[in-house]
Amino acid sequence: MAFGVSLKVWGEYACFTRPEMKVERVSYDVMTPSAARGIIEAIYWKPAIRWVVDAITILNPIRFENIRRNELANKLPLSTVTKAMKDGVSPVEKFIETDRQQRASLVLRDVRYIIEAHFEFTGPDDNNDGKHLDIFNRRLAKGQCFHRPCLGCREFAAHFGPADCPDPVFPNGGPESMRPLPGVPDDKDLGWMLLDLDYDNDMEARFFPAKIDHGVVRPWKMEEAKA
Repeated sequence: MAFGVSLKVWGEYACFTRPEMKVERVSYDVMTPSAARGIIEAIYWKPAIRWVVDAITILNPIRFENIRRNELANKLPLSTVTKAMKDGVSPVEKFIETDRQQRASLVLRDVRYIIEAHFEFTGPDDNNDGKHLDIFNRRLAKGQCFHRPCLGCREFAAHFGPADCPDPVFPNGGPESMRPLPGVPDDKDLGWMLLDLDYDNDMEARFFPAKIDHGVVRPWKMEEAKA
């Protein structure tokens, strides 16, 4: 059986990076299902359940903006970290300074989404659906999370709440705040989009042909993406 939830997320910036861009980050037009799942799991995660994203409703018009950020060209070697832990004088900061690069990013600006999802049980234990629903809704209403959810990149923090909660566009919330604003594409082909990572198959990336239909993106199921 499946048990559904809905929530609203928003933020000033978002970047759902297209994996085909190798050097500089370019965001998808819309939040990816894996990013939506990550936000839900930041609010409430349990080994007994698995979250599946059903729909992502776009509330704000799609706007892009170019920004520049400092990034590192390489990962910090484990040997350097180990040495620093032992003697305390290894040039960790020097490595960061020499490998720092300024890169351009094409990110989304002023995003708002409604995420609809459901959870499925992963095993025979802890299968009290009412308990999980109550805990999730209570944590959502109170703004509680295990870690601060983000909109693609860690520095782009995500605000969240119930689907009809107040937001920057509708300070009073309500049903009107759940409807797309004028300018949201009604029908648009987004091409191939990252669905999620298949953890049962060596973390293989799965993609699906994404499309905006009446302002909503409906992800495929993982089983359909494997076919």
